[in-house]
Amino acid sequence: MQVPTMFRGVVVALIILFGAGLNQARADDGSIVLTVYKAGWIIGGSGGHGTLTFRGKHYPLSVGGLDYGLIFGGSKSVLRGRVSNISRASDVAGVYGAAGAGLAVGRGVRAIVLANQKGAVLELSGRQVGLMANADLSGLAITMK
Repeated sequence: MQVPTMFRGVVVALIILFGAGLNQARADDGSIVLTVYKAGWIIGGSGGHGTLTFRGKHYPLSVGGLDYGLIFGGSKSVLRGRVSNISRASDVAGVYGAAGAGLAVGRGVRAIVLANQKGAVLELSGRQVGLMANADLSGLAITMK
């Protein structure tokens, strides 16, 4: 039994289109730099800015959030790292939650792993400068500018 040439061509075209669609939908990695200013007394807030580098392009970001728990002081953190599991730059935008504890007097080191509702995962580390003691629940929102 012979399969008509036109039918074979359609099947091959569908396989190519399906494969290309899967390739575009796969998750990718990028790099991210965030500068976050944090201050508080029981209730705290944070704000800042950053840049996502994804597929050779740079995207400006805004950062803001709230903290609740044992918080005292103020600090500035410059965090660098990797963002994974994103298909497009806008996947990094969203709300990230974390529970943490830390102490910074003068200079300190900070490392954190966060995930948002879209599945984006941030693996960040860097330095923190200031006077900050905390044992809190934090919410951090990242938006594209």
